[in-house]
Amino acid sequence: MLPEFDLLKPQTLSEALEMLAGATSDVMPLAGGTNLIVDMRAGYYSPRMLVNIEGLEELRGIRQENGHLVVGGGVTITELLDDPLIAQFAPMMKEAAAVFANALIRNRATVGGNLVNAAPCADTAPPLLTLDAAVELTSKAGLRRMPLEDFLIDAFRTARQPQELLTAVRWPVSPPHSAGAFRKMGLRKVSCMAKVHVAVMLQSDGDSRCKKARIALGSVAPQHFRVHAAEDLLCDQSLTPETLSEAARMAAEAAVPRKGSEYKRKVVEG
Repeated sequence: MLPEFDLLKPQTLSEALEMLAGATSDVMPLAGGTNLIVDMRAGYYSPRMLVNIEGLEELRGIRQENGHLVVGGGVTITELLDDPLIAQFAPMMKEAAAVFANALIRNRATVGGNLVNAAPCADTAPPLLTLDAAVELTSKAGLRRMPLEDFLIDAFRTARQPQELLTAVRWPVSPPHSAGAFRKMGLRKVSCMAKVHVAVMLQSDGDSRCKKARIALGSVAPQHFRVHAAEDLLCDQSLTPETLSEAARMAAEAAVPRKGSEYKRKVVEG
């Protein structure tokens, strides 16, 4: 059963930020609600007030801007799945969207909400980490930008302040000779929480030598993280089976699954 709360419905971003100014944990933003409402029913949160930011125009849209892709915090997972810019410049995000829960949830869940919730099984975080994404956090005082890697602090904990909204996510368009892949292992094909996430982005010199590597894991530790040691191993190396195998071993070694879930290391390495 949901606890009692007041629901505010701002018409603009500035109105929403005004409502959040001076906010505490008793006031929370509400977008798709696919996580928050479930958690409130379970008793994890009991906010006195919800600020409904669903549909705010300033949080919508996917666009190119100064060599970056910019995705509004209110963009839904379905919109990621259907957008031609995502398909062209960030196919990993389309792969992640395609295995995100089910169609009903994809229609409501937002990119911003998925990141702010910071669940260890959040599907959008690993590919965004490998894309060098940054988040834009906006409050009445202004806008600040930080790497997603710094934003994700721990399980269900981020650097967002109560007065802030995650208004956008941005990342540089991948240069030529880049390729990425995203894989999710769950117990079912649909409507499942990930047991393991792996995302990889590699950039070559046009031959077989790696210029840049990004490897991110999810659901194998309290938070999503990049495997910097394995990335460093690959950089400026020929991508031989032996080198790739060693990078996979290092990624598996970096995983810190809960007791009883040690199998996840084998999944990462495989």
